Amino acid sequence: MSIKVYGIANCDTVKKTRKLLESKKVAYDFIDFKKAPPSDTQIKGWLKQFGAETLINKRGTTWRKLDTKSQAMADSSVNNQVKLLKENTSMIKRPIIESGSTHIIGFDKEAIEKLK
Repeated sequence: MSIKVYGIANCDTVKKTRKLLESKKVAYDFIDFKKAPPSDTQIKGWLKQFGAETLINKRGTTWRKLDTKSQAMADSSVNNQVKLLKENTSMIKRPIIESGSTHIIGFDKEAIEKLK
């Protein structure tokens, strides 16, 4: 079973997650949103799995820089949410970790330490 970690390389939370996995000698594949943006299907799956309130990071700089019309998209249809996140991958809460049927969003030390 391969572990995939999605995020942005210079994100502090992603760095902390990767460091923890490496300290536990857990092999993983890192997928950088900036180099390999997530597909519509992936974003829809994450929205279904985690919900828009969790997946869309409204605390970051990218969110604060959006105009009110774009921010309103975050509370509208799934298709608008997908469009918003594809255009602004920095707004996706990080990291997203997939390991078989296990999905983790954000830095959850206990859950991450259980990965093998």
